[in-house]
Amino acid sequence: MPSPENRLASRAKLLGLAGPVRVIAVTGGKGGVGKTSVAVNLACALVGSGRRVVLLDGDLGLANVDVFLGLTPRYTLAHVLSGERTLDEILLAAPQGFQVIPAASGVARLANLDAAAHLGLVQAFSALAARLDVLIIDTAAGIAHGVTQFSQAAQQVLIVICDEPASLTDAYALVKVLSRQHGVSRFRVLANLTRAPGAGEELFRRFERVTGRFLEVVLDYAGEIPDDECLRRAIRGQRAVIEAFPSSPAARAFKKLAARADKWPVPPGPRGNLEFFVERLVQRPAVHLEVVP
Repeated sequence: MPSPENRLASRAKLLGLAGPVRVIAVTGGKGGVGKTSVAVNLACALVGSGRRVVLLDGDLGLANVDVFLGLTPRYTLAHVLSGERTLDEILLAAPQGFQVIPAASGVARLANLDAAAHLGLVQAFSALAARLDVLIIDTAAGIAHGVTQFSQAAQQVLIVICDEPASLTDAYALVKVLSRQHGVSRFRVLANLTRAPGAGEELFRRFERVTGRFLEVVLDYAGEIPDDECLRRAIRGQRAVIEAFPSSPAARAFKKLAARADKWPVPPGPRGNLEFFVERLVQRPAVHLEVVP
C-alpha cells in the first residue's frame, strides 16, 4: 500500500491535471416535486450549451434516472466501490449527450472505505474530471444520510420546491439539517410546476421568510419551471422535454436555469476539483451510520 506521502503526491498530481468542475446536488424535502426531471433536463440543457456533463444517480433505494431515460445499467457505483469495475466501465451514455453514473445500493458504505478503496475512488473521479465540466447529483427524497452526504459534499445545493405544504415543510427540514449539522449555509431554490408567471418567485419569498426567521442561511432564487403538459408527455416518453419539445415553456425555462447555473461560481483551488467532492463525500461523520439494505 502506498505511504501517506506517496498518496498525497499522487493526489497533488491529479489535482494539477484536472480543471475545476461544477458540482450541483439537486435535492428537496419530499418525493414527487420533480427532482429527477430537473436533474435530467438541467443536464440536457447544459450539454446544449457545450458543457461536458455527468449525472450521478444518488438515490439509495429507488434509483430512477435510468428509468427516466430508458437506460438499462448492468453495473453501478457499488461495483466501483467493491473494486469489480472502474468508473469508466459503469458510465452509461444518455441519448441526450451526457453520461450517467448509475446508483449504488448503499452510499452509507462510502463513509467506511479502507485507505486503498478511498484512494481508488478519489483517483477514479479525478481522472473523470479531466473530461468533465459539470457533475449533477440527483439525490433521494427526504433527510436520510445519503441525501445529506451528497448535499454537504457538493459545491451548490439546488432545493426543488413546489406549491404544496408538505413540499415546503420538508424542504425546510432539509435546509435545517444541512445547515445545523453539516455546515451548509447557502442554497439555490427552484420553484417547480408553477401555474402562473411569477408564482415561483412568490413561492420562494414565502419559503425565504420562514427560513429567515429560524435559520442562519442564505437562499438564492434559481427560477421557476412551469407546469407544462409537454413536460408530462416527455416524461411518459422517457425523454427530456428539451429534447422532445424544445420550444415548450418548460424547455425554455430549463434553458434559463442552465444559463444561470453555468454562472454559479466554482471555488478556486482544491474545492473546485472533484477530488475535494469525493474527500467530503467519504469523510467519516460524527454520528452512527445505519446499514442501508
